[in-house]
Amino acid sequence: MLYNAKNNIIEIEDTTVNYISFGKGNKNLIIIPGLGDGLKTVKGLALPFSIMYKIFSKDYKVYVFSRRNKLKEGFTTEDMANDIKDHMDKLNIESAYVVGVSQGGMIAQYLAINYPNKIKKLVLVVTLSKQNEIINERVSSWIKHAKEGNYKDLFIDTLENSYQDKTLNKYRKMYPILTKYNKPKNFDRFITEAYACLNHNSYNKLNKITCPTLIIGGKKDNIVGVQGSIEISKKIKDNELYIYDDYGHGLYEEAKDFNKRVNKFLKK
Repeated sequence: MLYNAKNNIIEIEDTTVNYISFGKGNKNLIIIPGLGDGLKTVKGLALPFSIMYKIFSKDYKVYVFSRRNKLKEGFTTEDMANDIKDHMDKLNIESAYVVGVSQGGMIAQYLAINYPNKIKKLVLVVTLSKQNEIINERVSSWIKHAKEGNYKDLFIDTLENSYQDKTLNKYRKMYPILTKYNKPKNFDRFITEAYACLNHNSYNKLNKITCPTLIIGGKKDNIVGVQGSIEISKKIKDNELYIYDDYGHGLYEEAKDFNKRVNKFLKK
């Protein structure tokens, strides 16, 4: 398959985890996706991801891990980080470069805090280390929609607060179709992941992160806000901070130089 893209499953306790892999490099790169994973895992997405992140395929074997398919109530971002470490051990990944996006960045923080020898370099994208009013309002609204089974409003609210109008204009015409056919069977997994976001607080432990870290935020982020990136930067000793002035939470898909920026940091 193109870029050696593969869809995989790994067992953990009484459930399974979907993950994908691609690339032919001799270095390991782990990408941890955001809260959208609660609605749709990476199952079957090996090829699209390999195309989206093809810049990494030459130098890295890339792994993208979803969360458990069955999440226990009260599962935390730290628990999710422990799972990533478990996956690494089972796949004989001694150490890796790690990119965490949104909630994935929260998980990546704990991975770097608790298992420093597992991380070569860390990239934290549109994330935060503790609650603020912006994430509390937004995610609480999503939980409400999810508990009501209202996928349409949950989906639209997420997109409208993630992307620029230029991008949204491509999606808005397809809202009736996207909100009808992509609805998950139930929202339990999403709700558990959402509460994990609201309860995340690694702020006072960030000084334990010792690996070189790139922090990327968006000035127009309506989901976690830009201040979270700045707060993280003040706590991690060896870091670089870059703020996109014209982008929000979806900058990792919208900013044309995003993958190049990350790749440059990982390689230097």
